[in-house]
Amino acid sequence: MSDTDQILSEAALWHRAGRGVALATVVTTWGSSPRPVGSKLAVDDQGRFIGSVSGGCVEGAVVESALDTIRTGTPKLLDFGVTDEQAWDVGLACGGKVQIFVERLS
Repeated sequence: MSDTDQILSEAALWHRAGRGVALATVVTTWGSSPRPVGSKLAVDDQGRFIGSVSGGCVEGAVVESALDTIRTGTPKLLDFGVTDEQAWDVGLACGGKVQIFVERLS
């Protein structure tokens, strides 16, 4: 079973159990980035998550956006990018850019 299969399987289990669930997917990268396009992170309405779309503060921000998307149902396109000088401060050690799409499972 691939990482993606495991993440989607767990998200489906959470959804069937009646939990609110959001799925975040890396849709664009530029430069060096910790995770490739297609990487996924599933979040439930209690803040539990499985998978990874980046790391550092980006992942925390994605979890917060996913919780909001679970509440509102509004999908979001998140855009993160930093200069090389800011990279270490915010957890994007590579200094690249990444876009992440967040949607609620229904």
